[in-house]
Amino acid sequence: RRKDGFELSFVFPHHAIKLSVGAFPATEVSPPNTLNDEACADIGVRITLRFSVYQDSCPEAESIIFSWVNRAVSEDPRMAASLLRLHFHDCFVNAILTCKFCMQGCDASVLLDDTPSFVGEKTAAPNLNSLRGFEVIDAIKSELESVCPQTVSCADILATAARDSVFLSGGPSWEVQMGRRDSLSASKTAANSNIPGPRSDVATLLAEFQNVGLNLNDMVTLSGICSNFPLVHTQLEKLDAQHLALGYGSSGSGSGSGSGSGSDRNGGDVNLNFLQTLQQLCSQSNGNCPPALAQLDLVTPSTFDNQYYVNLISGEGLLPSDQALVTGDDQTREIVQSYADDPAIFFEEFKKSMLKMGSLGQLTEDNGEIRQNCRTVNQI
Repeated sequence: RRKDGFELSFVFPHHAIKLSVGAFPATEVSPPNTLNDEACADIGVRITLRFSVYQDSCPEAESIIFSWVNRAVSEDPRMAASLLRLHFHDCFVNAILTCKFCMQGCDASVLLDDTPSFVGEKTAAPNLNSLRGFEVIDAIKSELESVCPQTVSCADILATAARDSVFLSGGPSWEVQMGRRDSLSASKTAANSNIPGPRSDVATLLAEFQNVGLNLNDMVTLSGICSNFPLVHTQLEKLDAQHLALGYGSSGSGSGSGSGSGSDRNGGDVNLNFLQTLQQLCSQSNGNCPPALAQLDLVTPSTFDNQYYVNLISGEGLLPSDQALVTGDDQTREIVQSYADDPAIFFEEFKKSMLKMGSLGQLTEDNGEIRQNCRTVNQI
């Protein structure tokens, strides 16, 4: 536990890279109140995430994770966004089956493969043919098991890989609280219902964030991660353009050259040039598979920055749920504007929201397990 600000550096010997974390208040993050906390109270779930968990038991853990993430992002820059999104989709599924099989947010339930006895989350609508990066997590876990058997949880791997992905893309870094344990099951139903959708309005988005204990500021800060498509603030992913036409209407005013603005189905203004580009992508696919892909950020597609918010102010939000942050609510527009104006503000708030999201109702202490293989529960 830390009660004062601190300055911390990580040294990753695999790549001789020094990663510095600026001083910021690091009081241990209190977990949000969720239904899971109450439902599992009778089996003694205690929220005990802390820093430097593996300092003695597996001191190589963070450098091993960083090494694999660095390799994966070097080979495929899109992988940074994919790994960040894996962590988000894991944390947002807060479901209760029974207290024996509690699933509490950041518990690596998203990594479990289907078995004859249950259907996991990989085939849920927000995840199917969308989530990726599982092989990177497999490689990390394999090396960790050879160095520190049954010590580092898959849930902690996801949280740390997300942090490293942001840093390797030019974004901020932070010290990750650890001590999570891995779930014994998964819920496709919860994944379908809990993860925010791409056509949601502000009220719907806020309700979904508040349901897991996050607030309006967290919603705007993390909004690029939460879509049911490969979308993230880093704008490293691509999106099936055919889905875009479903969210935006074709009506709007403008000159023959395509200037002006159109309207999305949430009633917000969209840059008409941008809308026509998306419609052209849709027409180019001609029903073929795979359909056309739209780059989420044409300006800095491989960099973690504040361009997402600059795009929203310009009417170039790729999804209706994006543009709604500007057109659907004065409070969210004010936050978007502040992030567009000052990337330092966005970076600082992003660190805070990631720490907060990472603390969502995780399994700790004697609940759950440390999986030997992230894709399956341990054999009893």
